Amino acid sequence: MNISVVIPLLNEDESLNELYDWIAKVMQSNRYSYEILFIDDGSTDNSWNVITSLCEKDKNVKGIRFLRNYGKSQALNAGFKEVKGDVVITMDADLQDSPNEIPELYNLVANEGFDLISGWKKKRYDSKIRKNIPSKLFNAAARKTSGLKLHDFNCGLKAYKNVVVKNVDVRGEMHRYIPVLAKNAGFTKIDEKVVTHQARKYGVTKFGIDRFINGFLDLITIWFLSTFGKRPMHLFGLLGTIMFLFGFLFAFYLGIDKLFLNPKGILITQKPIFYIALSTMIIGTQFFLAGFLGEIILRTKSDTNRYAIANKLNL
Repeated sequence: MNISVVIPLLNEDESLNELYDWIAKVMQSNRYSYEILFIDDGSTDNSWNVITSLCEKDKNVKGIRFLRNYGKSQALNAGFKEVKGDVVITMDADLQDSPNEIPELYNLVANEGFDLISGWKKKRYDSKIRKNIPSKLFNAAARKTSGLKLHDFNCGLKAYKNVVVKNVDVRGEMHRYIPVLAKNAGFTKIDEKVVTHQARKYGVTKFGIDRFINGFLDLITIWFLSTFGKRPMHLFGLLGTIMFLFGFLFAFYLGIDKLFLNPKGILITQKPIFYIALSTMIIGTQFFLAGFLGEIILRTKSDTNRYAIANKLNL
């Protein structure tokens, strides 16, 4: 199979038929073998009924329905587990991503050897305050921490080799940082392509201030996991050792001062430096134990389901 199109969605029933017709037209005109996988992330509108109707009409259409809303990352994770195409295309269901971009994205991955091509919505039609400015901040921070020189990490329109989506673990709200996850997994041929961005035709944006905050927290998580995820003791153990040594040196100085330099001076417990030394040694010990526990958890962890699926169609 040439292409798998993965489309996570939440309450987008008005756009689904139009999106399907558009994708099918592009696929058939280019004679691609394809599948379209809709992941309903707990929609409360008529989205699942529309997906069911499309699945009955076209066996190339497949559907997954979550029991409730788990988030875009979980929806992509579920879709990535099921895809069979050599090239995997992800796009949003709100018609802001153009299916006309699919042939060129496919060519870049299938014929030119890229592992991942990320869309760049150079000209946007979103609200500058609600989405443009936060996106610029996200992208600047992601470029700084990851070393990837992409302009638009959060663009939903991306193309991947099948092997990439099978080897990245998308969780939390890390869907916006999939290129970083791919790089950390060892895929280096990552680039971007300017893509058309269209104004929203139906419904309302799902962007809120909570996504802005969670996005930055997930970026910190990715940085930590990519740097110390396999060796937490290297961070916590180092910090703990340094802090404990500083505290010990302060305590040693107080002991020498009391025993030899100023034996008739004030009590050690009346000096502020005593409490600084004690606190530093305790915190250092806690850091060291945190690293030790992290190593134990890393070696004994077992994966757990992060979402529950209610229905599957044509899978």
